[in-house]
Amino acid sequence: MTNHVLLNNVQHKDLKVITRHGAGLGDEQMYVATFPAEFRTLQAHYPIVFRKAEDGRGFEPIVLFGFQAGENLFLKADGWDAPEIPLMIERQPFLIGRNGEEMLVHVDLDSPRVSRTEGEPAFLPHGGITEYLERINSILFTIHEGLQSNVAFVDALLKYELLESFVFDIELDDGSQNRLAGFYTIHEERLHVLDTEAIGALHRAGYLQPIHMVLASLSQFRALIDRKNRQHAARR
Repeated sequence: MTNHVLLNNVQHKDLKVITRHGAGLGDEQMYVATFPAEFRTLQAHYPIVFRKAEDGRGFEPIVLFGFQAGENLFLKADGWDAPEIPLMIERQPFLIGRNGEEMLVHVDLDSPRVSRTEGEPAFLPHGGITEYLERINSILFTIHEGLQSNVAFVDALLKYELLESFVFDIELDDGSQNRLAGFYTIHEERLHVLDTEAIGALHRAGYLQPIHMVLASLSQFRALIDRKNRQHAARR
């Protein structure tokens, strides 16, 4: 359940946010949305793929943490086991809401991160915002701009038929079989045979680098499988 409300320094003057990462804090997610400006930092740690948007008409890039719903192989007892954390995780429990054209910060009061007794305060004793909330505002703006940029980026990929579905079969060390399906990646062969006009258009739009970052991130599937194997071994 969610309970999104407009954040304000009167009703929420005592609001604190638990910023550590772990079980029970909303981090048990298989993936979150991402955007091209994040690809360079994330590709060194996570696979970046695409999924069909909820309306079924478009696609969105996502960063994978596991192979099944609710699985996050980067969660450890002492926190998040990677030096870079996607902004869609870092922004919790805040999000952007709209009042007409105005963008406003909302908070999910039902989030397990929301507290009155521990964590980072959102507001100063006399009502001003804290450095923590300033950082959240910056993160939310970056996310908003990034998600907006996804539309043109994905349109370009579709224009040049650069998205293809894939199925990833995984055999773990214990012999168990797993399959990752329903996702899409860059069609590398089609990318390599694009003519100079198409390559030039992608370059001018700033899309060649994020395309190659997506391809580079696929090497992280091996590391993700290793994490899955370690998890299975620890449970035996």
